[in-house]
Amino acid sequence: MSENRPLLRVVRGTPEDDELAALAAVIAAAASAGESSPAPEPRRSRWADRAGALRQPLQPGPGAWRASSLPR
Repeated sequence: MSENRPLLRVVRGTPEDDELAALAAVIAAAASAGESSPAPEPRRSRWADRAGALRQPLQPGPGAWRASSLPR
């Protein structure tokens, strides 16, 4: 069901050829900018993650003193 409808239609006035070309270029650029997706963020390795260097919150309770020195 493809219809042969024009993308642009001049309703009023008589634009020059270069004016129509400029308008078509702007519309094409705007349409193509909407289709592009942002680049995905690069994955960081766990070696570069500084969250492991942060101290974990203290968990009170039986055996907490022993668990405080164990790695997580």
